[in-house]
Amino acid sequence: MSATRTPAAPVNWVTVAMFAATTAAAVVLVPWYGFAHGYRASEWVWFAAFLSVNELAITCGYHRLFAHSTYEARPVLRLVYLLLGAMALQNSALKWSADHRTHHRFIDDPDRDPYCARRGFWFSHIGWMLRNYPSGDTDLNTVRDLQRDPLVMWQQRHYLTIAIAMNVGVPLLIGWWSGDVAGMLLLVGVLRLVVSHHFTFFINSLAHMWGSQPYTEENTARDNFVLAFLTYGEGYHNFHHMFAHDYRNGVHLWQWDPSKWFIRAMQGLGLAYGLKRVPWFKIQRAILDAQFRITERQLARNPGRAQIENLRRRVAEEYEAFCRIVSTWTDVREQLANARRAVAERWERSTLQLRLRELEYELRFQRRRMRVLQAQLD
Repeated sequence: MSATRTPAAPVNWVTVAMFAATTAAAVVLVPWYGFAHGYRASEWVWFAAFLSVNELAITCGYHRLFAHSTYEARPVLRLVYLLLGAMALQNSALKWSADHRTHHRFIDDPDRDPYCARRGFWFSHIGWMLRNYPSGDTDLNTVRDLQRDPLVMWQQRHYLTIAIAMNVGVPLLIGWWSGDVAGMLLLVGVLRLVVSHHFTFFINSLAHMWGSQPYTEENTARDNFVLAFLTYGEGYHNFHHMFAHDYRNGVHLWQWDPSKWFIRAMQGLGLAYGLKRVPWFKIQRAILDAQFRITERQLARNPGRAQIENLRRRVAEEYEAFCRIVSTWTDVREQLANARRAVAERWERSTLQLRLRELEYELRFQRRRMRVLQAQLD
């Protein structure tokens, strides 16, 4: 008796046609026109400019504002995000955010994560959009807050019109003004769209396969500088999946995160406010917790040796110290919150804040000690 074969998910022909047409045009028409007629330097400047603003509309707008509410934005900035986000042709902000929140809720679950990386590179990169998989059904119950936003719902109702106007109308208008309609349409319209698509799609695929996991190993998300460079800071994906409600992805000063810098610039102009930041102590705690897990695995691979047993004892002592610092930090944070509610004396609040900073420094020194222990194990 033959086994029952599960039927394949139906093909999403509209999406397939869109990707096929734009990819073919980018691969064939763009270089052909370049060899036959040539592109001006100004057209490449327009290409780079619209690629950048499209990416920022997705990273700062769709992702960090609408999907995760990591900050608040004035209506004019929200409108700009919605217009340029429609130009990126990645669906409306409402549906994009709903799918992304589902991804975070069910990350790595092949049956419920819309673009689960465990189903392979092709599926998580683009395949999940080419067929109507059950895991890709948009759950609008996750975006009740966005359904109360009149600008988001305006874009949702008129998404197709806005997307066509931004992707065809804007390049044609710039081309008419500059004197090369075809060249501008191919670079700013077609090539910009294809490059923007795949830069964003790399976060769903490669950022779950290639890179380091300094904050958590409980999911497949990775930190990767190369992807961060290509995606305006989104490549620090392990941090993001650990602290999704921080407006930053590259939390360190040296990490490449233009989206973070843009949001900060908008705050300086009064267009963004309420930027959310994870306390530095929680970030250090996550890194140390990940270090302890790695060290435990290293110790388990080398049982019995006297030197290993000595290292095991030292790691156990460090872990006890770690738990003690975390417990003290939690108590001091609660005392500080109570002091603020009670309008305590300024010196009392300052003393508690100083104690928090001391605990942060203790955790930082403990990270250094753990690195030394890990180096000895290696």
